Amino acid sequence: MQENIGSALTRAARFFGDHTALVDGSHRWTYRDLSARVESFNAALDELGLTPGDVVGVLTKNSRAHLVAWLGVPRYGRVLNEINTRLSPAEIAYIVDDSQTRVLLVGDDFLEMGRQIREDCPSVTALVYTGDGSCPPDCHDFEALLTGDRTPVIVAAGGDDTAGIFYTGGTTGRPKGVELTHANLVANAKHALISLGYTEHDVYLHAGPMFHLADGASTIALTWVGGTHVIIGGFERTLWLATVEHERVTQAMLVPTMVTMLLAEPLGDYDISSLKSVLYGASPMPVSLLRTAIDTLGCDWCQVYGMTEAAPIVTFLTHRDHRDGVTDATPQAQARLRSAGRPVVGVDVETRAHDGTVLPAGQVGEITVRGMNVMKGYLNNAEETATALVDGWFHTGDMGYLDDDGYLFVVDRLKDMIITGGENVYSTEVENALYRHPDVLEVAVFGTPDAQWGEVVTAAVVLRRSDAVSADDLQAHCRELVAGYKVPRLVHFVENGLPKSGAGKILKRNLRDQYSPV
Repeated sequence: MQENIGSALTRAARFFGDHTALVDGSHRWTYRDLSARVESFNAALDELGLTPGDVVGVLTKNSRAHLVAWLGVPRYGRVLNEINTRLSPAEIAYIVDDSQTRVLLVGDDFLEMGRQIREDCPSVTALVYTGDGSCPPDCHDFEALLTGDRTPVIVAAGGDDTAGIFYTGGTTGRPKGVELTHANLVANAKHALISLGYTEHDVYLHAGPMFHLADGASTIALTWVGGTHVIIGGFERTLWLATVEHERVTQAMLVPTMVTMLLAEPLGDYDISSLKSVLYGASPMPVSLLRTAIDTLGCDWCQVYGMTEAAPIVTFLTHRDHRDGVTDATPQAQARLRSAGRPVVGVDVETRAHDGTVLPAGQVGEITVRGMNVMKGYLNNAEETATALVDGWFHTGDMGYLDDDGYLFVVDRLKDMIITGGENVYSTEVENALYRHPDVLEVAVFGTPDAQWGEVVTAAVVLRRSDAVSADDLQAHCRELVAGYKVPRLVHFVENGLPKSGAGKILKRNLRDQYSPV
């Protein structure tokens, strides 16, 4: 039997039918409810004329529509297109056109954009309104599509069939459509189950964007074992704390920028004692911030490193690794807090030189990945696919090294490495040094062009107080921690936060463009 991500819901409805599957505001569904609604939704897609291979896009904040789409759209051979809501209208229109999306689910905040896309993109034949108000006459009502005595056309799908197209965030140019198969996403769900140990007793809070695989990594896995999905529209500090308290959340995923916001003030009187574990990913966590987070929240922490092309989990830094890193005085245990962990079961990781040679432990090279989770390819882009997938290995574009015990240390993006005066500078090392200053809230380090040095190390810094320190102070601080050629020559103070992608990654390309000489 071919693996189909819809089997997760089939199992949950059978063994956990009366268990709470979803909490979204006033909406509370059991797994039996969720299964019935997903089947009705698929029948409605049949009525809208969609056949296997047709693409359904989701353009809305976190909501039950995402969960229905995740579990329903690929079930009978259609293809899910989760769209990054933080992209520009032009980028979103490009994604819809490139993927030939047929039906677009739109929330209140994106209704007008959806209408414009329908005008501009001939492939779009219908808008489905997922908001809380009255359905506009030019849209189909999502809630109505979930009800009624409908029976979908059963189509066998799975294995190497494309289940979803997930576009990269466009941080290095135009978004690329990553084709992930049922087999890719099922493999990833198994990786998540093995690593995170979800059970039917877990309550998971969807606070990170549900369009992103950093959150989606848990969607299929949690469903498979009958856990509860609690959904909020997006991360907001007090809402997150109140929801953890009210719903007795046990598991959550945060990106480092969310952790920074969460810890910006005391937690107050919120009872978050139900929280067993926080998973973080999407970008490295400064060690100083991680230590504060572990002390403050009082739960276990774990990390995944991955990327869209790997569906997304590649490596996992365990709860034990984090506990040892904080409590064990040995340099090895402390150093591993800076790592991304070891490859998950079923995934191989190697680092390679420019000529493709596999490098020994300790040597920095490009991180390459192999496993059942690795993508089918980039949609409509054979050239990029051939460059990225070589002999079954995905070339990530990340630089790193493995230690003698197989722990992966990610040192930089290949494109973010700074070469100044012939010396290689890894931006994450300088960022970690800056984060050790108590007045630094957020920082990004990147290279900007320079006639003498080729590039100079440049830092964009957000301070806890605008008058806390000067550029000279931060440069002096860095000289205590890193070599002189790694110290930022230019320091720019930013008042309103650093630009970020939908996944919470800092957009260094934007900063590089902003601060480079004209």
